[in-house]
Amino acid sequence: MSVEKTAVNTIRFLAVDAVEKAQSGHPGLPMGGATMGYTLWSKFLKHDPRDPAWPDRDRFVLSAGHGSMLLYSLLHLFGYNLSMEEIKNFRQWDSKTPGHPEFGHTPGVETTTGPLGQGFANAAGMAIAEQRLAAEFNQPDLKIVDHFTYVYSGDGCMMEGITSEAASLAGHLGLGKLICLYDDNEITIDGPTDLTFSEEVGERFKAFGWQVLTVKDGQDIDEITQAIAEGKANSKQPTLIKVKTKIGYGSPAKEGKAAAHGAPLGAEEVKATKENLGWPVDKEFYIPKAVEEHFSQLQDKLKTLKKDWEERWKEYKKIYPEKARDWEKWHDPRLPEELKRGELAGFSDPLATRAASGEIMQKIADYLPNLMGGSADLNASTKTYLKGKGDFTRENRSGNNIYFGVREHAMAGSVNGFALHGGLRPFASTFLVFADYMKPSIRLAALSRLPVVFVFTHDSIGVGEDGPTHQPIEQLAMLRSIPNLDVLRPADGKETEVAWKKALQRQDGPTALILTRQKLPQLEGSSPDAGRGAYIVAETKGKRPELILLASGSEVRLVIEAKERLEEEGRAVRVVSFMSWELFERQPGEYQEQILPSEATKRLAVEAAQPMGWERYVGPEGLIWGIDEFGASAPGDILMEKKGFTAENITRVAKEILE
Repeated sequence: MSVEKTAVNTIRFLAVDAVEKAQSGHPGLPMGGATMGYTLWSKFLKHDPRDPAWPDRDRFVLSAGHGSMLLYSLLHLFGYNLSMEEIKNFRQWDSKTPGHPEFGHTPGVETTTGPLGQGFANAAGMAIAEQRLAAEFNQPDLKIVDHFTYVYSGDGCMMEGITSEAASLAGHLGLGKLICLYDDNEITIDGPTDLTFSEEVGERFKAFGWQVLTVKDGQDIDEITQAIAEGKANSKQPTLIKVKTKIGYGSPAKEGKAAAHGAPLGAEEVKATKENLGWPVDKEFYIPKAVEEHFSQLQDKLKTLKKDWEERWKEYKKIYPEKARDWEKWHDPRLPEELKRGELAGFSDPLATRAASGEIMQKIADYLPNLMGGSADLNASTKTYLKGKGDFTRENRSGNNIYFGVREHAMAGSVNGFALHGGLRPFASTFLVFADYMKPSIRLAALSRLPVVFVFTHDSIGVGEDGPTHQPIEQLAMLRSIPNLDVLRPADGKETEVAWKKALQRQDGPTALILTRQKLPQLEGSSPDAGRGAYIVAETKGKRPELILLASGSEVRLVIEAKERLEEEGRAVRVVSFMSWELFERQPGEYQEQILPSEATKRLAVEAAQPMGWERYVGPEGLIWGIDEFGASAPGDILMEKKGFTAENITRVAKEILE
């Protein structure tokens, strides 16, 4: 047996043994796809195990994340900081080999995958990022950005809607450096794919604008090599390579069957499979000496690739020093000091916070030339188009605005890919009600600690005439329920600016900005203290508050007016603008007590959204005025009045608490 075939079997049986030891996992994909993984990694993938963050590395995304042991086996054999002990601890507490790949947890893992199709959309975003950086920094005589993005997808990925959205976008943009290896084994958990999946995937991708190639034998290294080389040669189109494989390859009883997908083979079947493929049955986690030497030689070749790039980078810095400084700025997560200081845009007249956000973004883009993103066909409504910054298109890779089209989920997955790739400051925008389409990607951004800004406008029933289909009720509660997602709902222009700065300063997770369609007055007491999540925006002078009114966004102005009415009756009232629960929770206990004193137990929270969650701030003696039903089609001010969001009604409810 050749050393290459032995290497493939090594990958295959490291996966089999790890799943068997864990008594949990998915052996079928690594067994069928080991040849594909080996061929790509040994003959094409440009990477450096000693420096997993090398900017010009090729990206490999395992979209079919359940086959994680394929990736872990490759990482271990290629010399990444992933020990055999970690391979043996697959799926165990505190190991570096979790059940599905997790970005930032395991060296060499480019993105968190498992929810099928997410990795595919991330890969599309990475390919866009590569092209944008190449357009900005490459020179005719020196290329410092020149890498491919490879994504490994399975039948399940191809069924998911996000994959179709992202593939359509990638084909439209002509992302020629995006190559998808499609593990076409025709098996999912429930059984053969013909139970649910009968279209010709290749024809679908051709319609998307992709080059489509077929590998008839997924165990033929030469055939796979030829297909990948052909894919790389096509600079005008992304490439789908359909690789025909058999799930659980080599298993006498389970090859080609759903039983190989998501459960250990079992001790007897492991033995039978090793016998069938000529592997020592009495050894576990076995790496033959010849295979060790083979992978060591492959690692030496990778060192040469990295060294060549480092020499180019040294030359680049000498010949193009200004561009080199810009490169370093684009990859620096810190905000420029000029952006931190002072107001970006002064506001005096009533203005929708979406409009204030749009003005602020124009200023930010002058300080951050790598601010890049777009909307889901809603630029005119979300106000997120960056004027004078160009459009990223098939013909022009130098633009910072992307037209994502009506593809909310692919948009979110792609901007996650921007963040994962590095060099860009990504944002995405749509109406708040459509956050539902994006939830899985937002959740993964939070899980992966990605600094993405999600801009959601049209934030309440104040949307008005478009009716209940476009009026968010439960979306705020949904977003707030996601761990590590900061949700910021500013009350006026000044708070909106603070919100943007907080979002851009954050490097350990995403931020959702929640903005209005309707105009709001600029509040007299609004302050940079909004950046602490909650602060006193107005209160009765010289008296301890009898009542604390809490609100966010458009409802802050209403509770301020209610406070003024109550003061006319001799009541002492404090108004707290509560822009962000998450930011407030990160404040010291002393500050929290200062804003919400323990003895001030009479509280009323007002927000035009599902009220759940406010209980923690109003306490057992407080009340919440929210919405737990859908809206209606009517002018926004009338609808707000009908649902009780008026200063008069808030005053009435407040009096009930005080009595």
